[in-house]
Amino acid sequence: MDKLKSFYKSPEKDFTLLLGDTFKLLRKFDFKFNMIFADPPYFLSNGGISVQSGKVVSVNKGKWDRSHGFEADNAFHKQWIELCRDKLTDDGTIWISGTYHNIFSVAQALTELDFKILNVITWAKTNPPPNLSCRYFTHSTEFVIWARKYKKVPHYYNYALMKQINGGKQMRDIWVMPAIARWEKSCGKHPTQKPLALLTRILLASTRSGDWVLDPFTGASTTGIAASLTNRYFLGIEQEKDFLELSVRRRKEIEDRKIRDRYIKRLHDLSYVHPSNPCVFEQRSEYVTDIPWD
Repeated sequence: MDKLKSFYKSPEKDFTLLLGDTFKLLRKFDFKFNMIFADPPYFLSNGGISVQSGKVVSVNKGKWDRSHGFEADNAFHKQWIELCRDKLTDDGTIWISGTYHNIFSVAQALTELDFKILNVITWAKTNPPPNLSCRYFTHSTEFVIWARKYKKVPHYYNYALMKQINGGKQMRDIWVMPAIARWEKSCGKHPTQKPLALLTRILLASTRSGDWVLDPFTGASTTGIAASLTNRYFLGIEQEKDFLELSVRRRKEIEDRKIRDRYIKRLHDLSYVHPSNPCVFEQRSEYVTDIPWD
């Protein structure tokens, strides 16, 4: 089988991007990842309005975020999750983000495909946009489902590190974090961009240094930037070239050591990642040479 052509590969070969339809590309290679993070379409582009930076804006993100009806949306989620399942190691896990608009469909697909749901993380935003209609509670949360591939195969969880980060207490499934900060938009922004703090915690909780991480809807590649900052290998797939170009700018930005260090200082969880901490495995595993992309 011919190798897939990369849209971009970092000089260290730890950050790779593929341009194309994730449904087609996932079928074209055989490779197993230790963890997958996915931020699939929420199907919210319905002509409504919201508030951003104090201004009324449209909620429309693009054609990729338009609903095609209840049955079609459910089928969409089941299809991409099934493709991703085949790309996980036997002890691998998947994280999928969403709101109430799509998260129940995602949970149903995971159950039907025989995953074991481990947690449903509630991301409580400290700075949500206000509710304009004043007819119901302000939407201030998103959800991230964490599931493992097999019900009876143990998964990796860095319990000790999460407990340290949480001040010596077991970390709960409610994470209070702001939405993306201005410094995270220095290279441009994606309409559904997730904060680096969220992805950094997910990676530290469920992967080891040197693990391979896949994002099948990579967007601005926040997953990949977090992977680079935590010494993981990353593959991102995206069908919009503009978003991949944004991803490349973000990755090149942190090649500047001063900027990289500035990012690390702003991410609270990374203050616990140092060689003297016995809860952190900092030795990166040997780079895999037999990979199906150039």
